[in-house]
Amino acid sequence: MGVPSDPEYKSAGQEVIGTIDTAPGVLEPIRTSQNIQAKYGQTKRGLSPRHVQLMAIGGSIGTGLFIGIGGVLSKAGPLSVFLGYLFWGILFIWPTNLCVAEMCAYLPIRGSIFELASRFVDPAIGFAMGWTYFYAGVMLVCVEYSAVATVMSYWNEDINPAAWIAMAMAVCIALNLVAVKWYGESEFIMASTKVILLFGLVLLTIITMCGGNPKKDAYGFRFWKDGNAMHSYHSDGATGRFLGWWKVVIYAGFTIAGPDMICLSAGEIQNPRRTIPRVAKLIFYRLVGFYVIGVLAVGIICSSRDSRLLGALESDAAGAAASPWVIGIENLGIDVLPHIINAAILLSGWSCGNAYLYSSSRTLYGLARDGQAPKFLLKCTKSGIPINCVGTVSLICCITFMVASNSAVEVFYWFVDLTTTGLIATYTFMLLTFAGWYRARKAQGLADSALFYVAPLTPYSSWFALVLGCLAIFFIGFDAFKPFDVQSFITCYFCIPYSLILFAVWKVVKKTKWVDPAEADLVSGKAEIDAECKHWEEGGIEENYQRKLAEMPFAKRCWERIW
Repeated sequence: MGVPSDPEYKSAGQEVIGTIDTAPGVLEPIRTSQNIQAKYGQTKRGLSPRHVQLMAIGGSIGTGLFIGIGGVLSKAGPLSVFLGYLFWGILFIWPTNLCVAEMCAYLPIRGSIFELASRFVDPAIGFAMGWTYFYAGVMLVCVEYSAVATVMSYWNEDINPAAWIAMAMAVCIALNLVAVKWYGESEFIMASTKVILLFGLVLLTIITMCGGNPKKDAYGFRFWKDGNAMHSYHSDGATGRFLGWWKVVIYAGFTIAGPDMICLSAGEIQNPRRTIPRVAKLIFYRLVGFYVIGVLAVGIICSSRDSRLLGALESDAAGAAASPWVIGIENLGIDVLPHIINAAILLSGWSCGNAYLYSSSRTLYGLARDGQAPKFLLKCTKSGIPINCVGTVSLICCITFMVASNSAVEVFYWFVDLTTTGLIATYTFMLLTFAGWYRARKAQGLADSALFYVAPLTPYSSWFALVLGCLAIFFIGFDAFKPFDVQSFITCYFCIPYSLILFAVWKVVKKTKWVDPAEADLVSGKAEIDAECKHWEEGGIEENYQRKLAEMPFAKRCWERIW
């Protein structure tokens, strides 16, 4: 396996100054990352397994699952919502997570998966992918800030929503400026609250549908009967029911996330080659347990034909008034609980904003490390915080203050559309990167036994998910054409020309080439990571972990085993 030529590395912002042996017959280039680290500092491995688990779970359980879900429930019906989430979660998100985990467990670099895309596919793909995800991440932060304003308006509509955005922004910036360990703790607490909320709502649904409510009404699956299980959307008959289901699939693309959190935190995870596979193996249970069962429950407790749900959506009702959870609970005669749920939804939006301020700032940092963003963004504090990246993202997110002159709910849905395409495009790029990785490791004879985690059912599952992602992007705004809605068309399809222009500009300016699988770089950075992770891995990763557990008190040992 040869050493890549200097120009390839200079285009990534680093220079080859020599080589070192990483395995018999394998030379790895020594790059000037040490010089960059000395000048700017770098991020630290301060995230424990439980931090990463809750970031992967909680980072994508946001207000979309508690408030925005009412929109697709009313359009498509409860059965379509359940089937749409099951389809997207199992056939797209699950394989994407597993593919990302395979690559990042082998190379948990600080440049993230965008650098891997440059190595395995084309540097122009890495550039376009990084900036596409940055755009999606920033839009998602704006979604959650506007959601916080929406939820706060439930209690007080007289205060300008911009005040609530400023409050949410200040808290998220503060949490992102402390050492990553303490950021992880804050996200662990907030994400745990969201998980408890979702569990509580599912349990409440089970109890009330069996008659455990003030009205003693065992309503069961009443709201699925009389033709209400699947609604026709944008057309009539079977075609309309299919389009309703497809609308849910697209919305699930906004709601269900996770693979981005794995790859973006890979450079800050403790014991990454044990933690990343562990997170990957639990993904299926998270998808089914939180998303699929969650949307099943919401379609049981609230009628998709409820006049209050439809009216709240049409009138841009504030906060949890538009949430099918709250409407269903109030219909059962439960009075105090809606306020408690509203507070939990507020914390949920806050947590997601916090998580994606982290991810978008780390994206910017990774781009700067690869020479695809200005070098001043490499500046890190002594505790490993890329401070200029956090500041830049926060400055861009000030566009959320549009709620001062528009309805917070209206702005919320603008950002949802903008984010959805960006997220699906990024995950599709990740699958393309995996295709390049898979071809490269087969061409170069890198055996499964040399990997720390091997994704099951590959490459077929990744190919299917790649095709599905492309179809979703192409048909994402199908309902904006008839009648033609300019605003919906722009918010749905803006990301496509944005990503294509990024790819074309970098391709032309840098004269990049598609990577030959036999020459793809599978070794750069590995020696540095091996040295950094030596104290976790030398003597056996699992053996070291078990020895560490044995030294802990019984209670702490049980706690650690959970993660």
